[in-house]
Amino acid sequence: MELVALAPDVILSTGTPVTAALQGASLSVPIVFAQVPDPVANGFVVSLARPGGNTTGFTTYDYAASAKWVEILREIAPGVTRAAVLRDPTIASGIGQLGAVLAVAPSLGIEMTPIGVRNAGEIESAVSAFAREPNGGLIVLASPLSIVQRKLIITLAARHRLPAVYGLRFFVIDGGLISYGPDSVEPYRRAASYVDRILKGEKPADLPVQAPTKYDLVINLKTAKALGVDVPASVLARADEVIE
Repeated sequence: MELVALAPDVILSTGTPVTAALQGASLSVPIVFAQVPDPVANGFVVSLARPGGNTTGFTTYDYAASAKWVEILREIAPGVTRAAVLRDPTIASGIGQLGAVLAVAPSLGIEMTPIGVRNAGEIESAVSAFAREPNGGLIVLASPLSIVQRKLIITLAARHRLPAVYGLRFFVIDGGLISYGPDSVEPYRRAASYVDRILKGEKPADLPVQAPTKYDLVINLKTAKALGVDVPASVLARADEVIE
């Protein structure tokens, strides 16, 4: 890789594919990544606390925070008793998100139906089939597929009147009901501090991988009205952004 051939003092990477390519090109040039969902599963680091190699950085999200999606669904749509969990079964990060969602669901009285989808056709047929029964909701796990197909998912949620919770803000910007997820800019601000520390002599192996510290709650009131969802004042009060 030409970038590694330049022998930089440190490289800032974004996402799993770029980080994987850089690690494949060099195991000595220090790498600081951002927006990587699961660096352990991808083999970038030995552990989050002690990366152990030439790579460290900031994960996309903390899996435990995924449980919040179920709590939010219960708050905004108390009549929901069953929820489909849209996930891409081909990515490692989906397992952690799904585990957190399934763990909290029984205590909130919501029956979860995990649905693995790999393309637009599978998304449309799965959501349509799930929506045939009443009292349903939707939780959309974060993945490249859900991002690419977000307009389809949002359209299906509206068509079938399914209250849906998403993990990223731009789903709500595009017409989704509500999202709870990490600030997408924050990891890069924090990564700058690791770059600085490495340039001053510290090693990536000694700098722990860190999860997001700031999560934003975003609500689209126009979509809520169209779905007949009355967003509680307690939820609105916690919102970081309300779209009207």
